[in-house]
Amino acid sequence: MILKFLRLLKILTVATKYGLDEIAVTSLHAPRTARFMSTLFFWRRITSPRAIRLRQALEELGPIFIKFGQVLSTRRDLMPQDIADELSLLQDRVPPFDSDLAIAQITEALGAHPDQLFGSFDRVPVASASIAQVHFATLKNGTEVAVKVLRPGMRKTIDEDLALMDMAARLIEKVWAESRRLKPREVVAEFDKYLHDELDLMREAANASQLRRNFAESNLLMVPEMYWDYCSSSVIVMERMRGVPVSQIDRLAAEGVDLKKLSSDGVEIFFTQVFRDGFFHADMHPGNILVSIEKETFGRYIALDFGIVGTLNDFDKDYLSQNFLAFFRRDYKRVAEAHIESGWAPRDTRVDELESAVRACCEPIFDRPLKDISFGQILLRLFQTSRRFNVEVQPQLVLLQKTLLNIEGLGRQLDPELDLWKTARPHLERWMSEQVGWQGMVERLRAEAPRYAHIFPQLPRLLHQTLERQAHSSVTGTHHGQPVSQTDLLALVLLEQRRTNRLLAFLAAVVVLAGSIAAGYSLMHGG
Repeated sequence: MILKFLRLLKILTVATKYGLDEIAVTSLHAPRTARFMSTLFFWRRITSPRAIRLRQALEELGPIFIKFGQVLSTRRDLMPQDIADELSLLQDRVPPFDSDLAIAQITEALGAHPDQLFGSFDRVPVASASIAQVHFATLKNGTEVAVKVLRPGMRKTIDEDLALMDMAARLIEKVWAESRRLKPREVVAEFDKYLHDELDLMREAANASQLRRNFAESNLLMVPEMYWDYCSSSVIVMERMRGVPVSQIDRLAAEGVDLKKLSSDGVEIFFTQVFRDGFFHADMHPGNILVSIEKETFGRYIALDFGIVGTLNDFDKDYLSQNFLAFFRRDYKRVAEAHIESGWAPRDTRVDELESAVRACCEPIFDRPLKDISFGQILLRLFQTSRRFNVEVQPQLVLLQKTLLNIEGLGRQLDPELDLWKTARPHLERWMSEQVGWQGMVERLRAEAPRYAHIFPQLPRLLHQTLERQAHSSVTGTHHGQPVSQTDLLALVLLEQRRTNRLLAFLAAVVVLAGSIAAGYSLMHGG
């Protein structure tokens, strides 16, 4: 209890130091309260902009609050632009923890000391963040690996800080009516889930394994292999990857890497993850991306740190592709219709009103060259416009928008002339063609064929049971509860026979079609 009180006291002290109370009071539009606070803290001199002060306060409060600021920076649908921009500058870099603690954590998690588990183990960490740090090692067979170790005591620290954040969110909702739109409790709850997902390193290992499998045949992206015998919820061991950080553009150019191709490849990788797989690396900032300069894999991207991934279902992908295609065709009516059809705008929303709002928001973008148009900004503008029409922006799309901004920034750093639309358009159009028409229907039938292969053999028995029940009903002399004559009974039997014949013919046709699709599927997959 004393520790919680001291932590709360520190938060209040830092908040006062950087004038966070002044930011809150200004937002409340309460001049009397503002004058009172100004008198109370007469000694304080506040000159920096509010966004900078908020960032500095979060950095002083430590790793968990830095993480919170980073998450807030992705919620541009809720945050003022100046604050979102400044919070995006927060760096998740903290001093490493003692190597003895890392060794103790590994020993507890994997049941043996690193000297027994590995051929060698480097006690000096190569990277450190708020959640974990990384050490290099080699397995007994000489394989070079990276060992990621969860920072000790993180769960307790996180739970305590989250409890304080939740308390503050509830207080804000009570004293500030406008906060209901900002949903502070929902934001804290989202952060809670985000952090606890990151605390489970087995989840990160599984994410990496899925991404590696998705790009197993690709010559664009490399993902480290996970060594499952050495993985737990607090320690994971993966293949060591060698490459140049993608932010070191001069060094990449000196090594002979084609920066234009690298830029285009990054966009292709992202849209492949989104529209082909519906599973994307959602933390692709430059610190998590390397470029290989090894002879066999020269110029390929290397992805690291898989604690945050985004998933999209077919509904989300259809929504995105329709919006992007309609936007670049300036078909604002279709953009409005897609919002309403998706259910994210209320059903009673007038299409023409939403269309007009989208046009006013997005049309000015087309005054610029196409290569300068930002996909991330398009999504942001759509989110902002949608908010006026009571649209609930889905968390997975906010995560996508944040990642898309990262990819755009990275792509245009490598190639200022990058035409994102030209690179992305084939992926969008391929997705659309796969979802409509015969190709889409055949693909879905092929996907469903294994399931129906189990059902079809049971159909004759189920049909026979149904006919037996009808025959029993007929023999008892009733039909739909009414007595029937012998003539009616004969007519009923003949009618059922004709229905049965038609049904069996239909079932035979379906079985043949399903069998053909299943056979084709087996041939395609070598089975």
